[in-house]
Amino acid sequence: MKFFFCWCMNSFMELLPGLPNDVALECLIRIPLDQISLAASVCKGWKAEIELPEFRRSRKKAGFVRSVIVVAQAWIYPTRPAHLAMLSGPPFYRLAICDPKTEYWSELPPVPGFLDGIPRFCHLVGVGSELVVIGGCNPFSWQVCNSVFIYNFLSATWRCGTDMPGGQRLFSGCDSDFVQMVYVAGGHDEDKNALKSALAYDVVKDEWIQLPDMAKPREECKGVFHHGKFHVIGGYPTESQGSFQRDAQAFDVATWQWDSVQDDFLEAAACSTTCVEGGDSRLYTCHNNNVTVRDGAAWQVLAGLPAELCNVAHVAAWQGKLLVIGSGRSGGPHTAYVMDLKNYKWTKVVVPEEYSGHVQSGCCLEI
Repeated sequence: MKFFFCWCMNSFMELLPGLPNDVALECLIRIPLDQISLAASVCKGWKAEIELPEFRRSRKKAGFVRSVIVVAQAWIYPTRPAHLAMLSGPPFYRLAICDPKTEYWSELPPVPGFLDGIPRFCHLVGVGSELVVIGGCNPFSWQVCNSVFIYNFLSATWRCGTDMPGGQRLFSGCDSDFVQMVYVAGGHDEDKNALKSALAYDVVKDEWIQLPDMAKPREECKGVFHHGKFHVIGGYPTESQGSFQRDAQAFDVATWQWDSVQDDFLEAAACSTTCVEGGDSRLYTCHNNNVTVRDGAAWQVLAGLPAELCNVAHVAAWQGKLLVIGSGRSGGPHTAYVMDLKNYKWTKVVVPEEYSGHVQSGCCLEI
């Protein structure tokens, strides 16, 4: 449904002439996702209402929120097949958005200053109705950057955040509490030394906070916010370059302290990039062509992966479903499947050819 707005009001007038504001708000929360930014541009009053945290909470309570997946995806040029684009050199990445319910794919506006490709290996994190893009390295010079960019889905605009402090940091663990804070830990510095330092970024205040150090340094670790704690999973220290470990350590946001290291947290000593919080107090990951779940302290197999997903690149969870993106062979075009966590049945997602590039990272937002 398309909305055509033929009048403009200032912030001191009624939201909708002739209607009480509470009734007008009921109308606003029903505006489709792809029309919200247009509605916010109508007048100051609508913009102010739409940008309030209560607006998103009202949409969610009324059942009008939409779950979207944002991924850092290799650019597939329309005139070149995917495999040729990959073979011609390191790919350039862009931000793509998928609504798995409608199977609608689109591209987000370019990150400021990165018109020809977003930073490689950057973190994508969802905080409320905003996408936070942190760190990575310049796609041309490979220079590590500590930049922060925030995309607001309600206004369809980018803004720059305060750079991440503390020197160069790459291949760290990162996730958010989905409300206000982003957590970053580990990675390596400019000398390729694994780090045990950690930071928190307040998206609302645009401020970075130094956290206590972890018990040990971790490079190529996975960050997952789970049970009110920021878990930093797996990775490896400098002296064990590439030899992934199975342990993990969690930062308790209530006590502002790190818990003890949990040995054998993972089922295998492997890269933990596919580990995600399922929204049901359980952790999910893909291992040995299976989807496995950690419920309590043990992992168990839920279902086998479709044959087209033997090389898994990204996993996202939302509202009782699991989205898995990957390919059937190394370097092959990426496709996607959704698994219902109630019956463990798979449904293939239609992926247009121009959105079949390699997925490096991603996140899920409810808008």
